[in-house]
Amino acid sequence: MEKFGKSQPVKRVEDVRFLNGQGRYVDDIAPENALYAYMFRSSVAHGDIAALDLSDARAAEGVHLVLSAADLEEAGMNIGMTGVLVPNRDGTKGAAPMRPMLAKGRVRYVGEPVALVVADTLAQAKDAAEMIGFDVDELPPHIALAKGGPLIHPEAPDNIAFDFASGDEKATEAAFARAAHRVSLSITDNRVIVNSMEPRGCYAEWDGTRLHLCFNGQGVWNMKGQLNDAFGLGADNIRVTNPDVGGGFGMKGMAHPEYFSVAQAARALGRPVRWMSERTEAMLSDNGARDLVSVGELAFDEDLKITAYRITSTCNLGAYNSQFGQAIQTNLFLKVLMGTYDVQTVFMHTTGVYTNTVQVDAYRGAGRPEAIYALERVIDYAARELGVDPWELRRRNFIPAADFPYKSATGEMYDVGDFHRVLGRVESLSDKAGFAARKAASAKDGKLRGQGLCYYIEAILGDPAESAAVEFTEDGGASIYVGTQSNGQGHETVYATFLSDQTGIPFDRITVVQGDSDRIATGGGTGGSRSVTVQNNVTLVTVAKMIEALTPFVAGEMGVSAEAVRFDDLQFRAEGSNMTPTLLEVAEMARAKGRVDLLRHEARATLPGRSYPNGAHVAEVEIDPETGVVKLLKYTVTDDFGNLINPMLAEGQVHGGIAQGFGQAVTEHVVYDADGQLLTATFMDYGMPRADDLPMFTFTTEAVPSTANPMGMKGCGEAGTVGALAAVANAVLDAVWDQGVRQVDMPFTPNRVWAILNDRKSATE
Repeated sequence: MEKFGKSQPVKRVEDVRFLNGQGRYVDDIAPENALYAYMFRSSVAHGDIAALDLSDARAAEGVHLVLSAADLEEAGMNIGMTGVLVPNRDGTKGAAPMRPMLAKGRVRYVGEPVALVVADTLAQAKDAAEMIGFDVDELPPHIALAKGGPLIHPEAPDNIAFDFASGDEKATEAAFARAAHRVSLSITDNRVIVNSMEPRGCYAEWDGTRLHLCFNGQGVWNMKGQLNDAFGLGADNIRVTNPDVGGGFGMKGMAHPEYFSVAQAARALGRPVRWMSERTEAMLSDNGARDLVSVGELAFDEDLKITAYRITSTCNLGAYNSQFGQAIQTNLFLKVLMGTYDVQTVFMHTTGVYTNTVQVDAYRGAGRPEAIYALERVIDYAARELGVDPWELRRRNFIPAADFPYKSATGEMYDVGDFHRVLGRVESLSDKAGFAARKAASAKDGKLRGQGLCYYIEAILGDPAESAAVEFTEDGGASIYVGTQSNGQGHETVYATFLSDQTGIPFDRITVVQGDSDRIATGGGTGGSRSVTVQNNVTLVTVAKMIEALTPFVAGEMGVSAEAVRFDDLQFRAEGSNMTPTLLEVAEMARAKGRVDLLRHEARATLPGRSYPNGAHVAEVEIDPETGVVKLLKYTVTDDFGNLINPMLAEGQVHGGIAQGFGQAVTEHVVYDADGQLLTATFMDYGMPRADDLPMFTFTTEAVPSTANPMGMKGCGEAGTVGALAAVANAVLDAVWDQGVRQVDMPFTPNRVWAILNDRKSATE
């Protein structure tokens, strides 16, 4: 029997079916008799709805139903969507305007859902949507990332969603007043579109009593709760499932409005109804990400030790509060506000504003890339302004390894860390010592070469509790029921590997069951780099309960006392007995004896604390000053993920994250015109990173096992993106620094970089 050991690079078993076209994605598995839904959306960014005439659409060939907000309310639905609010500085809550599932009275961004058309075919639904009479008294849109402008919600004067502050403002001001050195940098974190490989989609079924919604999300229980809030059916009458999911990245972790209308259509018609977003539709309607401007300030003493950090940000929430938008730009930002540096005097002030654009919410990292990007940009800039090596300035300010556990200025308890060791490893691997020669070689070719460092830390987020169940199946195998949801990370391989390692059950006899609210009662879903750590933690607890429950039965079969029986991760053994049954063999004995109570074992467990993955990213870029093209030539990463179950999958996660970070830094940018029209709504206009944009990555780990969970793990799902943004940006700044350029902002497109260099050249002539 093959037994998987810890940290073995096992290939993903699920990839076989994906690559062979056997994936079960939501649009593949919708019921054959399902009707097709098409969403009619607003074509204007801001205006009062003067008329919404659905009569012609309802009479069109093949059409079964057309729904508006009024129809949803008439059916007794609560059409207001959920949004997490944060406190303002004065103690009040942030603004809470209603976000309707379908536009009610006013439209507030291009792409806002207005009506749902359901027909026999998708073509018929689209044709009927063309017949909708939609008249809008247009209002001036507010697009700028700033307070003020045309009012979007009466509940939000000056379009301010919240005014949040954290930290000791007076102490921070005092530290800046007495500082030997003060450095300030303005930082733009550009908006991006998630662009998951599989766009959002769903289908819904109604049997007269129970509602079933299948959607491609990052977990089922949040969606189930929101459906219950909307329909009031009671939790027992709602089932939510996730099939295979082609990328989530945080965006699919929250409810979107289309799911509720599709569910109501299925209820109203008594027929299954399916909906699948198209690519431009997704770009218009998926929750966006990032989109903030900040001013980061550092105060230093005479020895260049940081004495205070202050950051002031304005962030874009789009037209409405999305589910987590306010929290991401405030509370989640705070988790890693001070990164890896030994500083206790900090102050953060963030103003959230509404604009006539689609909502902004979670994207890979959820607040942590924003926080680390700002901090690592300003510390790198400070080093150059102060005439010190950026690597050395970081080393001077790292939290010493001997000071762990360490409580950060924002209350996070870092359990372990050895930042000097990690940085030393990446310094060697990246050949920092040879960079000057490489820079000189580029200069001979007329190119500008730069090296950028980012040292990041992140916190695993989300619910620290998770559920698991192990059930022995009639075919002689076992199923593990998990509360997380794979979106392409390889969970099926990881969870089966881990269970096999703990129990001796052959890997190929284990089935991972996920994404079904009927089959496991609770779960936290996937997001915030939580999945493998929290799920395997509860798997350990479940296995321990299972062994405890089975031991008396095994003892009876062996004819020994329960105290004499032990399990060695492979077989039960006891002195005085020549029986050495495996778990699967014990399960068959129990089944034969009618002990069905021993065939399923469940547990729920809570992590005692967060873990904090961290690491160093080093990027080298080369810029052609004649064209402004930025090429990423070399990329080196050393990460501290603690103990790893499968290093191959961890490396894959980092590779994908780096590609996403590079994409935001160099190619991706969301552009709205003054009328609120999205100008980057196709892949002809929105620059996604491509394979030939990226070099081969050098990746290694330097493990400092976490003490916050029994496996010593730290999580890794978002680390690549968290580190890549600042590493690439700092490399670009390094490349142009000798040209006299002091301000660079993402995205570093050829036109923008060429303009920066030529503006500087013109200013010095």
